[in-house]
Amino acid sequence: MELTEENKIKRFYALPIADYSADELSVLFDHHISHDAQVTTDKWSAYQVLSSQYNIEQILSNQGKNFPQTHIMIASLKSWLRTIPSHVSSKHLKKYLDEFSYRINRSIFKESIFHNLLERMTNHHLTTWKNIVHT
Repeated sequence: MELTEENKIKRFYALPIADYSADELSVLFDHHISHDAQVTTDKWSAYQVLSSQYNIEQILSNQGKNFPQTHIMIASLKSWLRTIPSHVSSKHLKKYLDEFSYRINRSIFKESIFHNLLERMTNHHLTTWKNIVHT
């Protein structure tokens, strides 16, 4: 998860992992985290292995109190997965996580081309066929 300077969620990515090893976590790091980024994690030992490649600061989780945005995203993901009417199989878990990430990332960036187009259309004065023909 990437945060803004105001500690609001900017981007979110998730991948299913087989275990909590550094090898599994490195897949997510390699695909979504710049080697120059400042990364804050809990004290899980696998992150210590990754700290040789990434700028990682490890702090105690304090039962989640030091990572409130992470727990908000976990709760949101669980809630979203519960709304899927069928069984969430491990076979399709990556696709569900990709869709959730896509939706979260697009909902945060409302200043997209499509959003701007809709905004401009709704704020523009009425143009009738008569106006178009006469110009």
